[in-house]
Amino acid sequence: MIDLRSDTVTRPTPAMRRAMAEADVGDDVLGDDPTVRALEARTADLLGKEAAVYMPSGTMTNQVAIRAWTEPGDEIILEAQGHSYFYESGGPAALSGVTCRLIEGRRGLFTGEQVREVLRPANDHFPRTKLVCVENTHNRGGGTVWPLDQIADVEAAARDAGLRTHLDGARLWNASVASGVPEAEIARHFDSVSVCFSKGLGAPVGSALAGDAAFIDGARRFRKMFGGGMRQAGILAAGALYALEHHRDRLAEDHANARRLAEGLAGAAGLAVDPDAVETNIVMVGTTDVTASDLVERLRAAGVLVLPRDAETIRAVTNLNVSASQIEEAVAVFAAVLAA
Repeated sequence: MIDLRSDTVTRPTPAMRRAMAEADVGDDVLGDDPTVRALEARTADLLGKEAAVYMPSGTMTNQVAIRAWTEPGDEIILEAQGHSYFYESGGPAALSGVTCRLIEGRRGLFTGEQVREVLRPANDHFPRTKLVCVENTHNRGGGTVWPLDQIADVEAAARDAGLRTHLDGARLWNASVASGVPEAEIARHFDSVSVCFSKGLGAPVGSALAGDAAFIDGARRFRKMFGGGMRQAGILAAGALYALEHHRDRLAEDHANARRLAEGLAGAAGLAVDPDAVETNIVMVGTTDVTASDLVERLRAAGVLVLPRDAETIRAVTNLNVSASQIEEAVAVFAAVLAA
């Protein structure tokens, strides 16, 4: 099977498995797992932050950040298709007791002016807005990369209003490779940053939340409260640390494969694909003659795995375990299925 369902389906390489098998471990909740501590220090350094904390998932790092920056009854601002709102099981309401003020962005991106437009006046009738969240790259936007000047524009609007800023950087590594802008240069515009090791980097488990030391101290309490405290987690952290050092630059291969997939599908009868909209490793494929779910099942039967984004769109995500030659095979399978 050619698996393009997500970059979360990647499996550890043999070298990564060796690093995990040989990892020094301790009790992470007690703060003495040396491999976890090394991963946290390396992540903080790459992001230009004082500290970081390792957690089981990106959903947890995002939700811990929201909880750490807010109190129940507060409000956060985020894009209407943002992961923290769309894909995290109602976490902001359930875990932090906050409401979401949504901005309709363009492919997941919004502006400082849009932030200003949704700000509420100081009035006891309204929730207090505390946080602005940005997702880069933007998943449902199609792997969109935020231009640095647009990030700065949103940051300025947030600062003017006295708000904190959080970056859902699950695919920040992809954004950095695609734009040529170092991760720390992007991250400096945010008070907290979440990054994922188990997507494009190919580690089996984990994300990290980074920020200043005082913020991370508070985040550790909420990690424990939400059930994210781990013990001999160095076995997992070793895979993430290996990925950081060996798999970041190769993300350019995934981007090239995504572009080739889009080019191969563009113009096919029954599909709507724009290669110029492919900025990283996500390809959105519109379906015009069949439902997305129907085409997904036909592709599965022919050996290609993808997922429906909605009733008329399929999402394909290139990743570490899919080669350039398999992309060519996938294009051929699409053609055969559509012809049938």
